[in-house]
Amino acid sequence: MNIYLQLFLSFAKIGVMTFGGGVAMLPMLERELVENKKWVTEEEILDYFAIGQCTPGIIAVNVATFVGQKKKGILGGIVSTLGMIFPCLVIIDVIAALLENFAHISAVQHAFAGIRVCVCALVLSALVKIAKKSCVDIPTACICLLVAVGTLTLDLSPIVFVIAAGIAGVVIKNLEVKKK
Repeated sequence: MNIYLQLFLSFAKIGVMTFGGGVAMLPMLERELVENKKWVTEEEILDYFAIGQCTPGIIAVNVATFVGQKKKGILGGIVSTLGMIFPCLVIIDVIAALLENFAHISAVQHAFAGIRVCVCALVLSALVKIAKKSCVDIPTACICLLVAVGTLTLDLSPIVFVIAAGIAGVVIKNLEVKKK
């Protein structure tokens, strides 16, 4: 199959399940891109995810763009991005057209309540998976804990935390090298 069609269809498949946004999609992105297609490594997907949080736009769309660009350049990035957003646009149009007429029905309200709980579980699953791969020693676990506490208690942009964590990682690794 044509690689551009593969990129479009792979990201369209992920885009169909876009409930909960980028964080909830990390397990799906990892399964499809790392395990099934082997287009990127686990480290690369985590790096793309981190960069995707710092760049304007939707995290999953940014990741799609990065992966597509890595595979087939600018055109690959465009095709992957279109694959990610196409199902979302169709689903949003259908929901917007129908929701106004059905939002008051208790079954619809209960369905959305169930979807919200599912999204929480997906986000928690992604969090645990990322933590296992990222918190590999005491310094990285400390950075993780400090960022978690900071995001819960401070009203700062995620960019501030990413930059601070990056600087902390560089400083800590340089101190470890000097120790040896």
